[in-house]
Amino acid sequence: MADGLLSLLSIEAIGAVAAVLTTLCWIPQAARVIRTRETRAISLTTQVALTCGVVLWLVYGLFIGSWPLIGSNAVTLILLGVILMMKLRYG
Repeated sequence: MADGLLSLLSIEAIGAVAAVLTTLCWIPQAARVIRTRETRAISLTTQVALTCGVVLWLVYGLFIGSWPLIGSNAVTLILLGVILMMKLRYG
């Protein structure tokens, strides 16, 4: 029983670390876009697809009650939303 709990905690820890890393990686991009208003090098198609994918991950996380998925995808959605809005506004 204890081994199973430890294994489950290890799996959750891996998910939490992955969530933090994949969320934090968008901060420099969002900060740069906000600071420079430069978005020409960002693909609109890719940005829209990625944002839609993150929305779906967030919904999935809500359905299964996974706080690492919910938290990381909510923050990522905000960062990607800023980048997408800047892309739409400044091209």
